[in-house]
Amino acid sequence: MATKVYMEALSPTMEEGRLVTWLKAEGDEVKEGDVLAEVETDKATMELAARGSGVLRKRFINEGDTANVGVMIAIVAKADEDISALEGGGTSAPAPAAEAPKAEVPKAETAAPAAEAPKAEPAQAAAPAAAAAPAPAEAAQGEGGRVKASPLARRLAAEAGLQVGAVQGTGPGGRVIRRDIQDAVARGGQQAEAQASAPAQAAAQPAAAAVAPTTDARFREHPISQMRKAIARRLAQSIGPVPTFYLTVEVDMGEAMALRGRINERFAKEGIKTSPNDLVIKAVSMALRRHPFVNAAWTGDSIHLYEQVHIGVAVAIEEGLITPVIRDADRKGVGEISAEVKELAGRAREKKLKPEEFTGSTFSISNLGMFGIEEFTAIINPPEAAILAVGAIGPKVVVDDSGEMVVRQRMRMTLSCDHRVIDGATGAAFLQTLKQYLEEPMMMVA
Repeated sequence: MATKVYMEALSPTMEEGRLVTWLKAEGDEVKEGDVLAEVETDKATMELAARGSGVLRKRFINEGDTANVGVMIAIVAKADEDISALEGGGTSAPAPAAEAPKAEVPKAETAAPAAEAPKAEPAQAAAPAAAAAPAPAEAAQGEGGRVKASPLARRLAAEAGLQVGAVQGTGPGGRVIRRDIQDAVARGGQQAEAQASAPAQAAAQPAAAAVAPTTDARFREHPISQMRKAIARRLAQSIGPVPTFYLTVEVDMGEAMALRGRINERFAKEGIKTSPNDLVIKAVSMALRRHPFVNAAWTGDSIHLYEQVHIGVAVAIEEGLITPVIRDADRKGVGEISAEVKELAGRAREKKLKPEEFTGSTFSISNLGMFGIEEFTAIINPPEAAILAVGAIGPKVVVDDSGEMVVRQRMRMTLSCDHRVIDGATGAAFLQTLKQYLEEPMMMVA
């Protein structure tokens, strides 16, 4: 029996994927589990494995093409099997693609944080999509948003695995009729590609209309990666609907930097070299233990107060940001955190992180201190309730307890808070605890 190959959801937040490389050509033998292709998701380049054995009989999209999750992109079948009924391609029931990644979701995520992220994604993604592309939808639909199509056309489309709304109707008033479906099926792979690209085109048209009138300056188009699309979508969901306020505190990092020096000297032979950010991660994770409403998420029906502390560490890569997750950071030593951050950040830059390695954080940290940024605000990564923006450490003249002017190593941190979860006093108390840990770092090892 033929096996339909779908564009699978290879990450929890993936809605579409770009086929980077086909690793099997039409006519190649395929065994279940063989890697058929490499797919760029919103976070990384992943391998798409075969779900059945046989011969790769048909490929519906080319390298570089993008397809929505759930779209059939190839067929694996016996060499002499009749697959003519399937060659129309297109979107079929999305269940196979949606079920596939479940096995990759770690148990910890199912129990706490990551289980919420995938649940929230479809609802959050639906809103901007509907708002961004009203015109194309109305053009293809009748009153009430219902696609104009005959019952026979609907049945034929379902049998062929096509979305009737993606077919251009030629009947009265643009009604989709039997001939339209038959023509779409006859066009084979072209129909599948049209369906895959339709949402992207619908989203692009309003954007182009909005940008074009603003300036006559010359420009060059830069292709949008899956990661950049995900960043845009998620952050737009945050800064708009999330009622955010900001709290800033300045910390004396003299003792923390001295401790860092002693740790690096003590463990130099083991190759451990910690950074100030490693100390911040450790201090934040311990402070979160004492302030559970900062290690939390707003779900609409309740507030999730996480029992584990998983820190997402923002890492800048060529195409945007990704947040590898240090799980149970509060239970790890600074050296262990340092090694884990380096290892994950390295693989993040190579786009080789697994989904469970960049999802499921309960709190995030963004540090731009290495770029000389003294202070900034970061955008909350939903559904997390807060994010900490960390600035550069540098000498600053301050007045000490005796009234003398002295030079100290100072660092500013700004906490972005979701006011639905965190009140001002709650956020301030968290920063106070964090400041104590960093200014008296021995508290972290006591």
